[in-house]
Amino acid sequence: MKIIVTGGSGFLGSHLADKLTEAGHKVVIYDLKKSKWLKKNQKMIKGDILDTKTLEKEIKNTDIIYHFAGLSDLEKALDKPIETINKNILGTVNILELCKKYKVKRFIFASTIYVYSQEGGFYKSSKRAAEDYIEEYEKKYNIKYTILRFGSLYGPRSDNSNGLYKIVFEAIKNKKITYMGNKETKREYIHVEDAANSCVKILDKEFINKNVIISGNESMKVYDLMKMISEILGITKKLKFVKTKLTGHYTFTPYSYSPKIGKKINQLLHVDFGQGIIQLIEEIKNKLNEEKD
Repeated sequence: MKIIVTGGSGFLGSHLADKLTEAGHKVVIYDLKKSKWLKKNQKMIKGDILDTKTLEKEIKNTDIIYHFAGLSDLEKALDKPIETINKNILGTVNILELCKKYKVKRFIFASTIYVYSQEGGFYKSSKRAAEDYIEEYEKKYNIKYTILRFGSLYGPRSDNSNGLYKIVFEAIKNKKITYMGNKETKREYIHVEDAANSCVKILDKEFINKNVIISGNESMKVYDLMKMISEILGITKKLKFVKTKLTGHYTFTPYSYSPKIGKKINQLLHVDFGQGIIQLIEEIKNKLNEEKD
C-alpha cells in the first residue's frame, strides 16, 4: 500500500516510516524538514500541513495516512493557543477533507493519553477537538480511522522536548539528576521502536474506528528511573526534585479516570527498559562528543 506519514521526519514518525518500509509498504514522508533518516526507497515531500495544494498532490493516490505532524510539545503549546489550533485542529481537518475527496482507506491519528485528563493545557484541548472532528467525519462521510493515544515514549532520535531525554542529557553533561516535578510521578515508558511496531499492527481490521492506547505495560516511578540512571552512570550526587508551578503535566496516567477509555493494545515489548536506557545514554554521549569536535 501507499502510505503517507505526516511528521515522518520526527522522533516517532521516522521510526514508523522505517517499520512500514520494512513491512513492504510504499512510504511517503511529509514534513517541514527533510528526514535525517530517510531511506533510499522512501519518498520525501517537504511541506506544511496547512498547505493543501502540496498535500493534495500526494493524498489523491494514497491508501493510508498516518497523521503525526503538528505541535507536539506540550510546554510550547501552553502559551500558544492560536498556533496550537492552526497546527493541531485546522491541519487535521485539512487532511480529513482530502481523505473525503480521494476516498483514503484509513486515517490514523497520533493523539495522547492526556486527551481526557485534567492536565495538558491547549495541547490536550487541541487533540480532544481533533478526535471529535475525526469521529464526526466518520459518521458523516464514512472515513475509517484509528486514533492512537501515546504514553511516555523514549529512545533514539529523541531531543530535549522528550522528558526522559532531558533527564539523561543533564545526567551526562552536568553529572547530576534533576526532575522538575513531583517525586511520586509515575510513567508507563515505552521504547519508540515498540511503539512504532504497534503503529504498524493497528493496520489490522480489528482496529478500524477504534481508540487505541500505546504505552508501556508497567507503571514506573520517575524516582526509580532516576536511581537506575544514576547507577548506570556512576553518579553519586543526591537525586533532586524541583517543585514547580502547574505546567500541564500529569502525575499519574490520566486514562485511569477517562470518561472515554481507549483500548490498550496488547503487545510483546521487544526492547528491555534497561537496555533502552543504555542505548539512549550512548546516543546522547555520541551527540555531545560530536559537538566538541
